Amino acid sequence: MPDAKKLARIHRVRTLQLGLTRADEVRAHEKFASETNLASRIQALADAVSPTSDTVASAGSLGAQAHFRERLHQSSAAAQMRVQSAEMFVNRAAEATRSAKRDQSAIEKLLDRARRAALVKEMRALEDTPPISPLKAKRHDPC
Repeated sequence: MPDAKKLARIHRVRTLQLGLTRADEVRAHEKFASETNLASRIQALADAVSPTSDTVASAGSLGAQAHFRERLHQSSAAAQMRVQSAEMFVNRAAEATRSAKRDQSAIEKLLDRARRAALVKEMRALEDTPPISPLKAKRHDPC
């Protein structure tokens, strides 16, 4: 079993790794939220440009709207792909965080086991010490 100093150093490293993976996960969640927001805004724009029955427009404006709507749909499809990519990144980051937490928990269990072993060793050392003789233990104050 590794000594306490080595376990403490490994624990510090694992704690730093856990913090970094949690930060990556937070960034991934923020990116996912940003991409989702962008996709919904693009979809709202595409819906706003769609023709309605009460709109009277010329053929040129209808063509321009159709072109713009087609471009928005392409952007929407690309945004959906970015959302899916961000979602996969969030899943990978969450798994990395869980893995780092498992590693840190394992090190914490080893540290706890080492502490308990050290306590047992100290208790046995105290049990093995010779008893104090009663003659040396009794002291009387000057009468």
